[in-house]
Amino acid sequence: MHGPPCPCRARQRQAIGTLGTGKAAGLARYNRPLLSDTVCLGGAPGRRCTAPANSQPRRSDTALFKQIRAAWRLLLTLIHLLYGCALGAFFFRRWSVQKRLEVKKRWSRQLLGKLGVALDARGTVFDGGALVVANHISVLDIFVINAIRPCTFVCKDDVKDWPLIGGLVSNVDTIFIQRGNRAAARRTAESMVAHLQAGDAIVVFPEGTTTNGTHMLPFRPALLQSAVDAGVPVLPVALRYRDPLHAISPAPAYDGDVSLWQCIRAVALAEGLVAEVTALAAIDSQAERQHLAAHAKHEIATSLGVPHQAPQSAPV
Repeated sequence: MHGPPCPCRARQRQAIGTLGTGKAAGLARYNRPLLSDTVCLGGAPGRRCTAPANSQPRRSDTALFKQIRAAWRLLLTLIHLLYGCALGAFFFRRWSVQKRLEVKKRWSRQLLGKLGVALDARGTVFDGGALVVANHISVLDIFVINAIRPCTFVCKDDVKDWPLIGGLVSNVDTIFIQRGNRAAARRTAESMVAHLQAGDAIVVFPEGTTTNGTHMLPFRPALLQSAVDAGVPVLPVALRYRDPLHAISPAPAYDGDVSLWQCIRAVALAEGLVAEVTALAAIDSQAERQHLAAHAKHEIATSLGVPHQAPQSAPV
């Protein structure tokens, strides 16, 4: 006995009628369905076609799975952020410096994992006091760097107003820059020098804003003056996000008109997202800050393979 009519055969007969007698003869001779990614068993007696009549449900199921997975990731991330806020508010300042660093590193790695972001760390992380300079792409940048070496970050003052993240970073040794206030800028510079001389690593993003990762903006030399004053090296760090379809993934970019929520949601929806962080060779700070900025940008751009201009030679 034969099973139900085969959808592959029905589509084949429809196609034969459309193509004409010449092509119909060829198709009939081979007697196979017009689907390249399925197996039709409708031609054998007693066998039923296993090919789906329409592949759309499969695509819908995949999209639904991604939405559910993203929602789960966001829920885990929310819980982890609340946990981090509690640690920062009630315990962080009571711990020793070593325990603070250990908790920051572990917590940052856990956050990336809950968002489905894998970490690819390259290069040798510099120990001791250093001014870390990096290209800026995403809100994740802080946590990616903390995941390889816990640092003190220099952030814009308005980061305090970010939901949850603002409360979190305010309690974990963050230095805020108040723009348009020279007195505040001087106090910030003095605080940075003190941290560096105490052996801390401080991270700055000299571009001053984010990009989508396909290019770099000029580095602002003023942010590197603290390394010159403290006599510590400048450590360039190159950041890149990739996924199976993109050498530079657009998902984590906090750029243009993208809101904080849109950025985090895009990360949660991403498939196989990898945060690649490369610690490059340290640069001696015994030079003018303009040269340090150009040199650091050149090293990072070269490592990432994005357009850049060669740095000027150091002044004699």
